[in-house]
Amino acid sequence: MTRILVDGVEVDVPAEYTLLQACEEAGAEVPRFCFHERLSIAGNCRMCLVEVKGGPPKPQASCAIAVKDLRPGPDGAPPEVFTKSPMVKKAREGVMEFLLVNHPLDCPICDQGGECDLQDQALAFGGDSSRYAENKRAVEDKYIGPLVKTAMTRCIHCTRCVRFTAEIAGTSDMGAIGRGEDMEITTYLQTAMTSELQGNVTDLCPVGALLPKPQNFRARPWEYQKTETIDVQDALGSAIRVDARGREVIRILPRLNEAVNEEWISDKTRQVVDGLKAQRLDRPYIRENGRLRPASWQEALGTVAAKTKATKAEKIGALVGDLAALEEIFALKLLVEGRGSANLDARQDGSKLDPRFGRASYLFNASIAGIDEADSLLIVGSNPRKEAPVLNARIRKRWLKGDFLISAIGEQADLTYDYDYLGAGPDALARFIESAPTASAKRIVLIGQGALTRPDGRAILALAAQAARKHGGLSEGWNGFSVLHTAAARVGALDLGFTPGQGGLDAADIAKAGVLDLVFNLGADEIAIEPGAFVVYIGTHGDKGAHRADVILPGAAYTEKFGLYVNTEGRVQEALRATFPPGDAREDWAILRALSGALGAPLPFDSQKQLRAKLGEAHPHLLRLDQIGSASAADLEAVALQPATAWKDDFAPAITDFYLTNPIARASATMAECSALALDRLKQAAE
Repeated sequence: MTRILVDGVEVDVPAEYTLLQACEEAGAEVPRFCFHERLSIAGNCRMCLVEVKGGPPKPQASCAIAVKDLRPGPDGAPPEVFTKSPMVKKAREGVMEFLLVNHPLDCPICDQGGECDLQDQALAFGGDSSRYAENKRAVEDKYIGPLVKTAMTRCIHCTRCVRFTAEIAGTSDMGAIGRGEDMEITTYLQTAMTSELQGNVTDLCPVGALLPKPQNFRARPWEYQKTETIDVQDALGSAIRVDARGREVIRILPRLNEAVNEEWISDKTRQVVDGLKAQRLDRPYIRENGRLRPASWQEALGTVAAKTKATKAEKIGALVGDLAALEEIFALKLLVEGRGSANLDARQDGSKLDPRFGRASYLFNASIAGIDEADSLLIVGSNPRKEAPVLNARIRKRWLKGDFLISAIGEQADLTYDYDYLGAGPDALARFIESAPTASAKRIVLIGQGALTRPDGRAILALAAQAARKHGGLSEGWNGFSVLHTAAARVGALDLGFTPGQGGLDAADIAKAGVLDLVFNLGADEIAIEPGAFVVYIGTHGDKGAHRADVILPGAAYTEKFGLYVNTEGRVQEALRATFPPGDAREDWAILRALSGALGAPLPFDSQKQLRAKLGEAHPHLLRLDQIGSASAADLEAVALQPATAWKDDFAPAITDFYLTNPIARASATMAECSALALDRLKQAAE
């Protein structure tokens, strides 16, 4: 630690801190445009000027000077920095005056108005007039994709967007052309950006030059009702803020959570909002003569109850989709088991994960933040860039630090970082186990759903456990065996034991024709249920599940209900309600409670509070919010001893289209446009 004086306040800070960070530790406010804690130093904007006592007789850019670079005062006195001296005040006013020379000053029509760094800092640190009356420079707006709108006349060349795409996203989509007054920020040949994280540049832009295109001219920041919740578009559980106006969600922004998503979110998380209101189910439906007709809740519940009572227990089954919260999964489990059925499954993709092998067998045990501590990584049957873009950025961040060997088995894709490609199938994994790879004390063995949803998925799981046990993935104080899920509901469902009971059928058998007579489908839209069974669909969108349903009971989306989720690392998180469900739609747990009442065997709760209490009695760890429940690494020994005879087939990608993975995304026009662009890029690359 180094002692430093900031405006007379003495603080101890790490020697590697910049002066800007040291000043903030002392409570001094230092304006900035180009500086960002997660990006490299650029020193472009010169707004963060301070005065250093004993230094050159001019203001210094505090973002570009480290505390260790300062000279001590007389007799070893701490270095002294001033942030409010007349020199600093005059210098900042001058910088702001220059920044505004070419700025269009179009705040009344700018979507950034009300949350603009340039506005705020011009008021706090700028002057009250300008000496420049010349014509302002104008720059043509650029096309950089369907997600980001440009107004490049406003750009002050802070290069945050350029550094983000190069350093965090790893795609180098953006750059600068020209020099001096002719400098412009753009993409190569004004093509669309390719990163799955590109929307984050709109958060980074301090002046409104880059804005979210789908939300253009929708509302002002002070009109929003802001709700802090979590994302369910993948299994990461990123912290987000949902901004709504009235009953409509307008935008989704990231929140800071160092343990999960830092301050980034994927483009699907950010721009899936239009899918929340399109193709919504807002009333019950009953199928008659091959066509669905609207019905009342009483009629729909009565129809389901009559069919349930007339069906034998062994002919009843239940499926759970990828977006369901713990409450409704638990309620459905109680309902179906109460009828005497063991035909339950939440693994609609055919995953071979099973809670009987212990919690450690299906968690990302290294934890997301644990990637920063790892010294090597083996990726098996996964493409993290598509399955969890924010986690992929974290892997890239660790790779950039160096001394991090990455190996991959499966799809040979552009992951934004270098890796040793070992092969495409299980034989490569077997060779890795038998070989003597570089010594590693903290290896992560990352297993994706592309390896686990195959018929031999259980053998692949055993091989992965063997690789972790033999090559540094399991050691004292370290568990690097890590399963990367693609469904937000999967870990929670496995924790609840929503898998086939003794003699029960799995998802593939439940979906087969002529096997069951009644199937409860809780938002499972990624599996095709063959004709024959009577299907009761509880969901939000007119997707595959609703098309197959005999009775539709409209539920609530993740922004429309309170619910608990468990992310891929086993962290329990709570989603909060930002808006209400449309029309006659209801929260899923309430639908199941009402259905149990119609059956004459009401479930033992009348409110969500009571439901959570019952959930906590059966599974206490699921009520410990923001905590990762314990998982014993000893369980992996049993997994490693399972029969490991794998097929020779190559691992197939778990996600073929990143933008269309669930009913909400498929209902989004924005995601459809992004998907079409991605498909065009693939076709061009193949030509």
